[in-house]
Amino acid sequence: MALFLDEQQVTDVLTMEMAVAAVEEALKQHGLGTAINNPRTRVRLPTGQLHMMGAALPARGVIGYKAYTAFRGKARFHVMLYSTDTGELLALLQADRLGQMRTGAASGVATKYMARADARNVGIFGTGWQARSQLEALCAVRQIQVIKAFGRDAMRRQRFCVEMTQQLGIPVEPADTPEMVVKGMDVVVTSTSAREPLFDGNWLEAGTHVNAIGSNALIRREVDDATVRRSALIVVDSKEQARLECGDLLGPLERGLIHWEQVRELGDVVAGLISGRREASEITLFESHGLAIWDLAAGMAVYDAAKAKGIGREIAL
Repeated sequence: MALFLDEQQVTDVLTMEMAVAAVEEALKQHGLGTAINNPRTRVRLPTGQLHMMGAALPARGVIGYKAYTAFRGKARFHVMLYSTDTGELLALLQADRLGQMRTGAASGVATKYMARADARNVGIFGTGWQARSQLEALCAVRQIQVIKAFGRDAMRRQRFCVEMTQQLGIPVEPADTPEMVVKGMDVVVTSTSAREPLFDGNWLEAGTHVNAIGSNALIRREVDDATVRRSALIVVDSKEQARLECGDLLGPLERGLIHWEQVRELGDVVAGLISGRREASEITLFESHGLAIWDLAAGMAVYDAAKAKGIGREIAL
């Protein structure tokens, strides 16, 4: 019997602390070469797309995939978890909330290993669904004191700041200009669907860490050449996937500002194969695109917790 968990049940079970721990371990296994992650593939129609992401985490006893559709402005996410011992289906999860949390958790892990230990101030571009878990994850790994947020819609920006201040218990302030989100910040997050850079990379203070999560297509770009050029360490979640999707790095690579040999993977950092930060003054950059191993790791954390709590519905397939 497989366990079915709907969105509300996943939300009830999954905490950010669980998500960060699960994603961190998955990244470690990826760095050690004991996890398998296939890049995202897409099936396109005039009316929408099907996205597929497969992976295996043998250390967690799971192989599976995430599939999601995007049609007429609505996305639907599902994760399937199978046993690596028997091949049987363990669980089917609705995965919108899970995807939000694991994406935030990955930025949390990158911040844990790449940001300065004394990082306290955060600037974020974007006030949508994904921006919320980004802030939650950063607060889980650093003692954040002040957050400034910028979005194009002033009313939405204000509402986001009020709600996140209540949720996090620290001041989340609306910023009137992009410059206010970058100057004086220890961590800068970009969580948008922008096609042009959001800020001037020359505004970045020495020692800043940047989490860029929105450039998951070659037509999208959140950071400029100056940000890339000034980054002492550029890390992606998967070089194989970044080659297919990373609009932020495509231009700088083609113009010879950087080379693929300079780009490293977050799993290498978490596994201790390279350092995420050598000097306090370095600018570091994490480009996040989303890996299926994150979905499987977070999914198994939810599955184990749900089984222990007697949550979910068993189905025969």
